[in-house]
Amino acid sequence: MQNQPALKIEFIAIMALLMSLVALSIDGILPALAVIGNDLGVTDTKDHQLLITMIFLGLGLGQLIFGPLSDSYGRKPIIYVGFLVFAIASIICVNTDNYEVLIAGRILQGIGLASPRTLSIAMIRDSYEGDYMAKVMSFIVMIFILIPIVAPTLGQFLMNAYNWQAIFNVQLGLGILVIFWFWKRQPETLALSKRLPFKTAVLISGFKAFFKEKQAVAFTLISGFITGSFMVYLSTTQHIFEVQYGLGDDFPLIFASLAVGVGFATYLNGVYVVSVGMKRIALISLAAFNLTSLIYVVVFFNQPNPPLWILLIFFVLQFFAIGFLFGNLRALAMQPIGHIAGVGAAINGFVSTVMGVVIATFIGAYVDTTVWPLFLGFTVCGFMSMVIFLLNKPLERTI
Repeated sequence: MQNQPALKIEFIAIMALLMSLVALSIDGILPALAVIGNDLGVTDTKDHQLLITMIFLGLGLGQLIFGPLSDSYGRKPIIYVGFLVFAIASIICVNTDNYEVLIAGRILQGIGLASPRTLSIAMIRDSYEGDYMAKVMSFIVMIFILIPIVAPTLGQFLMNAYNWQAIFNVQLGLGILVIFWFWKRQPETLALSKRLPFKTAVLISGFKAFFKEKQAVAFTLISGFITGSFMVYLSTTQHIFEVQYGLGDDFPLIFASLAVGVGFATYLNGVYVVSVGMKRIALISLAAFNLTSLIYVVVFFNQPNPPLWILLIFFVLQFFAIGFLFGNLRALAMQPIGHIAGVGAAINGFVSTVMGVVIATFIGAYVDTTVWPLFLGFTVCGFMSMVIFLLNKPLERTI
């Protein structure tokens, strides 16, 4: 294997912040879902989930647009275009008094944010490969996970001190700062010699090349099931903690504490992935994910919600496993398609995100009076992921 370039702290920080714009836009409004719904006349509290799931739908659609464009015109210019779309969408969200228009604005936000989210991954693949790419992804995800720790608290503060529109304004302002740093300090990673002409034939060949790679397809599907599991949690967490458990203002603290477990897991993954191997870590973590959810489903079948501390133990175990999965699954999917990193990242992100939206919308509709349907969804998604994983080629240690 060729020598890998040294890990650059500033590169990791910039890529992590680009990806974190998505988390900030999602987690920051979680404490405000009920207030936004009340202000805009939403009567069914389950419709609040649309403010979360629809931005993911936009993310899925946007990746198909910006990924192929970046393979032709470079990563940086397309990130600027995507951020401009996000900025326009944020202005729409701030100034509307119609819930349907707000949902449309959230979809448009997702389309715009797909650019920095997808192309940061492509830039990582431009610069690293193999277990080193997984190592970089783990450190980036570790920083990325810090956002859910602070975003709900920030969102609640802004809502209480000003209004829910202030959350969107601050998100846009922070995004401008990140893009300025990116423009000033991050070089282009896709050399002119490696750029592909933007032609329909090139796009079609890119899609064909992706779906010919068994590993890319398999781990994209697994990513979809795990993303869907996490998306169900994101879209129902406010309902679970504020409605089912009546926590109210304590919700941001609970949400942040669970995010710490994911961040710690991604840190450990970054430390050990090169020596242990990303496939082996992913398999062990997937087994733990399945076991945890299955235990909950069996023990609490046809039972009311357990005490809060028991639920939190299960969530911590579940998300600790997810922390090991996110970076490794994406790296495993991207590993064989470095020659089409832009298109590849777009397809990977589109498929996993759309799968996640469908899974989250379906399962979320059943998370009403108890958390049990959520863990049943975890179990089904985990089982399907394990089947796909085991049907893929045997474990290999990357050297």
